[in-house]
Amino acid sequence: MIDAKQQVSAVRRQAGGRTLEAGEARVSTISQVYDTGQDDLWDAVTDPERITRWFLPVSGELREGGKYQLEGNAGGTISRCDKPHGFAATWEYNGEVSWIEVRLVPEGDGRTRFELEHVAHVADEFWEQFGPGAVGIGWDAGLLGLAMHLADPAAPRDQAAIEAWMVSDEGKLFYRLSSDSWAEAAVADGTDPAVARERADRCYAAYTGG
Repeated sequence: MIDAKQQVSAVRRQAGGRTLEAGEARVSTISQVYDTGQDDLWDAVTDPERITRWFLPVSGELREGGKYQLEGNAGGTISRCDKPHGFAATWEYNGEVSWIEVRLVPEGDGRTRFELEHVAHVADEFWEQFGPGAVGIGWDAGLLGLAMHLADPAAPRDQAAIEAWMVSDEGKLFYRLSSDSWAEAAVADGTDPAVARERADRCYAAYTGG
């Protein structure tokens, strides 16, 4: 596995808000620069076989207007597809609809930034309990998976190894650092530091069982 401290520090995170027709929404943005070209990164995040290796098995029609379903997780409709620059889709899970947008931006020297923006209406009581880390930590794990895949593209996804790592000391450190980093993003957005820390602690406990 990739070093937890190194991975968390390589990621940018931002928490914010946006007014939509249906009301106020929360916006979480996460990004990381990878040592690969834009075309290869596009392939990694849109080819079903490759998505399965670093994220989750996916089914459906991965094209503009098509519907997708991640195994045991979210599904939705792809609303925009702009190869190799990015795509947008609904993110439908547990009866709730939110929206994601992925942008792939060349950074020079054969490197590319993966940036994901997640816009969601979040119930106040849920936000007050967990803050942006509730969704953000999951996306942090996704970027970790993508980093591992790009380091060894042919390697299959090893679910048993992933589950063992999640409960290891290194895995718990990753979740702790991710929780703390999302707290910092919340503070930068105006949240009281003590409140942000309390929410981060609850997020960490929810992801690790303690």
